[in-house]
Amino acid sequence: MGLFNLFGKKDVSELVNNSPFRLATVWVPYTLQSNRNSSCALNVKIKNVMQEPLLTSIVVELPQTLGFEKNVFTKEREVRIGELMPGEEKEVNVEVFGGMKSDPGEYTVMITAMAHYRDYGHVINAVKKRTLLKVV
Repeated sequence: MGLFNLFGKKDVSELVNNSPFRLATVWVPYTLQSNRNSSCALNVKIKNVMQEPLLTSIVVELPQTLGFEKNVFTKEREVRIGELMPGEEKEVNVEVFGGMKSDPGEYTVMITAMAHYRDYGHVINAVKKRTLLKVV
């Protein structure tokens, strides 16, 4: 692999085979009000558990009746965190809105943390986590 290091390539087999991140999520407040314009914040803590810096981004995907702004149109948001050093932890806050069509129940929100190579267009590995948002 020493020859590839001359050309800017590196061995990423450890990153591909192991989970590079630890994710923790918290909703503030814990519930969203149904059938009215209300919002809550999703706090995502991400920690690099690898031994090398990782270019990192997070993608949050919402169900149909929730959104990232008051008019509830946008269902997916990418947050580019930048480079996480080994053992470093960062917190990302994303505001989630409910609208007039947000019926009571539990909604699944998908969070994907991605490790990138060179730029945000090349993904080495990803960690997915589902969290539930209760609408009352």
